[in-house]
Amino acid sequence: MRNDAQCVIIGGGAMGVGLLYHLAHEGWTDTLLIEKGELTSGSTWHAAGLVPHFIGSLNMAKVHAYGAELYTKLEEETGMATGWHGCGAIRLAVNQEQAEWYRYVQAMLDSLGVESHLIGHDDIRALAPLMESIDDVVLGFHTPNDGWSDPTGSTNAMAAGARQLGAEIARHTLVTDVTQLPDGRWQVTAEKAGEQTQVTCDHVVNAAGHYAPQVGAMSGIDVPIVSMIHQYLITEPLDAMKACDVEMPVIRDPRSSCYYRREIDGLLIGPYETHDSITYGLDGIDWGLHFHLTPPDLDQLAPWLEISAERFPVFAEAGIKQVVSGPITHTPDGGYLMGPAAGHRNYWFCAGASIGITQGPGAGKYLAQWMVHGQTEINVREMDPRRFGPWSDLDYTIAKSIDEYHEMYQVRMPGEYRNAGRPLKRTPIADRLDALGAQWQDVWGWERPRYYGEPEDYSWRRSNAHDIVAAECAGVRERVGIADLTAFAKFDVTGADAEALLGRLSANRLPARDGGTRLVHMLTELGGIECEMTVTRLGDGRFWLNSAIAGTEHDHDWLVQHVQPGEDVTITDRTDEVGILAVTGPSARDVLAACTDADLSNDAFGWLTAQEIDVAGVPCTALRVSYVGELGWELHHPLERMSELYDTLVAAGEPHGMVHFGSSAMNVMRIEKAYKAWGGELTTEITPVEARLGRFVDLDSGRDFLGRDATIARRDREAGGESLDMVLVYCEVDATDSDCRGNEPCYGPGGTDCMGITTGGAWGHTVGRSLAFAYVDPAFEEPGSTFEVTLFGERHTATVLADAAHDPGNERLRA
Repeated sequence: MRNDAQCVIIGGGAMGVGLLYHLAHEGWTDTLLIEKGELTSGSTWHAAGLVPHFIGSLNMAKVHAYGAELYTKLEEETGMATGWHGCGAIRLAVNQEQAEWYRYVQAMLDSLGVESHLIGHDDIRALAPLMESIDDVVLGFHTPNDGWSDPTGSTNAMAAGARQLGAEIARHTLVTDVTQLPDGRWQVTAEKAGEQTQVTCDHVVNAAGHYAPQVGAMSGIDVPIVSMIHQYLITEPLDAMKACDVEMPVIRDPRSSCYYRREIDGLLIGPYETHDSITYGLDGIDWGLHFHLTPPDLDQLAPWLEISAERFPVFAEAGIKQVVSGPITHTPDGGYLMGPAAGHRNYWFCAGASIGITQGPGAGKYLAQWMVHGQTEINVREMDPRRFGPWSDLDYTIAKSIDEYHEMYQVRMPGEYRNAGRPLKRTPIADRLDALGAQWQDVWGWERPRYYGEPEDYSWRRSNAHDIVAAECAGVRERVGIADLTAFAKFDVTGADAEALLGRLSANRLPARDGGTRLVHMLTELGGIECEMTVTRLGDGRFWLNSAIAGTEHDHDWLVQHVQPGEDVTITDRTDEVGILAVTGPSARDVLAACTDADLSNDAFGWLTAQEIDVAGVPCTALRVSYVGELGWELHHPLERMSELYDTLVAAGEPHGMVHFGSSAMNVMRIEKAYKAWGGELTTEITPVEARLGRFVDLDSGRDFLGRDATIARRDREAGGESLDMVLVYCEVDATDSDCRGNEPCYGPGGTDCMGITTGGAWGHTVGRSLAFAYVDPAFEEPGSTFEVTLFGERHTATVLADAAHDPGNERLRA
C-alpha cells in the first residue's frame, strides 16, 4: 500500500466506492480506498438493493435518478454485471394526504424527465396480480424505470471502473488513526496482517457507514449517525410467483410500512417498524465484524407482517426461506452526510445513507464535483453534514433517527415539525411566547416561533394557519410587530486585516462608514453563490456579520478557511451568546423611542445603518434593517438580558397594537418584497447573473473578489448574445386554494416540455395575490410574460412582475 495519496477514502461500501469511481472519472486517480474487510462487507452487502426514483426532494431526486441510470450502463463500461432488475415500482397512497403529496412529487419528477404515472385499482392489479387487498388504496404512484440492483455486484462494478482508471483499493486493512498534520495534510494509519502503514494525503473521506462515528472519533469529530436494525424476509418459492410472466414492480405500502419485491420465485418483504424499532452499536461496533448479521426476530415484525398477509394472501401460507437482519445507518433527518466536516479543512463525509445502493452513485458524483471543483451542479445544502451542529448529540441523534425510521413510508406534511429530540435551545422568553400560543419549528437546534394561535391542521392546501398568519402580516404592515429572531447566525470579525478578508470574499462593496450595513454575497471561484450575509462596520477593524441559522458552521468555515497566513483576523461565532428582537412596522420608531434616549430620526439613524445604543437599559447593537420591508430595527443584545428587553418593548408596544409574528408571516412578507433567500433562490448552482443580483455585485470598480472573473465571463456571454439556461423571475400565480412551495415545474403556455422550476412562494396577504419565484427560460423574463406552473396536477398561469408586489420604491423602509 502506498504511503502518499491525493485522497484516502475510508470504507468500501456503496457510498465510498461510488465516490472512488467518480473521483477517478474527475481525474483524481491518485486516490486510495481502504476497507477493513471485503468491499460491501459492512451493511451494503445485506441491503435489499432497491433503487427508487420517488422522493420528495428535487435534489435528492437527481441523486436517485443518476443511480438508476448508472446501474443500467456500468456493465458496458466495466465488463461487470450489476444485477439490475428494471421492474418498475408502485408506491401506494392510502389516504388523501398521501395522494396530494404524490401529485406534488409527480410534478417535480416531471421537471427532471422521470417517467411516472398515477394509477388506479385496475392498473395496480394488472401490474401486481398477487396483491389482492387494495380497497383502502386511493391511488398508486407508478415509476416504470425503478428497479433493484445486486448490492455486491453494483459496488464491485463501480470499483472495477475506478481501478481501470488508476485508483487503488486496499482490502483487509483496518484504519486505526486519522490525524491532521501541522501542514494541514492528513495522516491515516492503517494495519494489515499485523503490519502498520501510514498514508499522508491532502484529503480524507469518512465513508465508513455504521463505523463512521468511530472513525470520526479518531479525529475528534462527532458524527450524527445511528445504526438501526432492519429485517427483511424471503419466502420459499411460490407457485403463483412462478406463474407470473413478468417481474412484478417493487411495491411500497405505507399501511404495512413495508416494501415488497420478487426474489427469484419467492416474495421479499421488508418492514420498517412504526414503533419500537431497535438501535445497534451505540457503544461502538466490533471492528472485526465482516458480513455480519444480527439474530432475526420475526416477533418484532409481527404487526406489519399481518398486514402484509392481507395485501398478499400468498404470503399467509408461504414458508420462510430466509430472514436477513442487520444494521443500516440513519441520520436525524433521514438524509445522508455528504460534504465537509465542520471546522476541519479537507475532511469529508460520504456516509449515513439508509438506502446507500440508491444514493451511493449520486453521492459519489456530486461529492467528487465538490472536492475537485469547489462546487456542485446541484444544490447540496440538505446533504451538507454542517446542517447538524454541536447540539446534535447522541441522545438527539438517537431520538430523531428512530423517528425517521418509523416514518420511512409516511408523508411529512407541510409545516409539520415532529417532536422527537425536542426542545433543545430555547430563548429566555420562550415561556412568554408559549403563553401567547406560539407554534414552534426547530431550526439548527433552536426553537423558533412559526406563528401564534391554535395548532395547525396540516394540509397541502391552505390550512387553518392561513388566516392567523394573515392577521400577523396585517398587524406588522398597519401597526407594529415584534419577533424573536435569535435563530440567526452571528459573527464578530475583528483585526487589522478583517476588512481585507471580507473585501476579497464579498461580491458587493463593504460599507464604507462606521455604522454602515450592507447585504453581501460570497461566491465560489466558479461564481456560484456560496453565502449571503449582512455586514455591519462597527469601527476600525470591527465587523458584525449575520446570516441564516442553517449556515452557521458552513459560513464560519468559509470565513476561517479563507484567512491567509499571517493575517490579523479573529472570527468569533456569537450565535449562542446574542439574542435578536425585531421591532418593525409603521409605529416601530414610536415604540423604540419610549425605551431609549437614542435619536431615532431619519437624519440621526438612517436606513441601513447601525448604532450601539441602550434600549431599556440593555446594551444593543441596533440595526435599522427589516426583512419584512417596513420601518424597523433589529436589536442584537446579550441573550441573558433578553427578558427585560422584551418586557419593556411589549409594554411600550401595547398602546400601538403591537402584534407578535413568526417565521411564516416573515416569509410571506419577504416574498411580497421580492427578497431572495439563501438556499432557495440563491445557491451554488447559479451565479449572480442568473439570480439577477446585479445591484449587489461590484463588477465595475475594478476591485477583485473571489468569483469575480467567473461572474464577468457569465455576464459577458449573455451580453454577447449567448442565452443563459435560466434566469430568476418574480411572478404572480393565478392560484386557487394552494400556493407554490418550491420545485413546481414551469412550462410555456400550453407547452409540454418543462422549461423552469419554482423555488418558493406564498399567498401575499397584504397585496392579495399568490406570489412565487422561479428559474425559467430567459424568453419568459420580461415583465408581463406568462407561463404555466403545475400545482397538484393542474396548470396555473404565472405572470412575471416588474417590481416587488409591496412597496417597490422602499418608501416604508425609509420612513
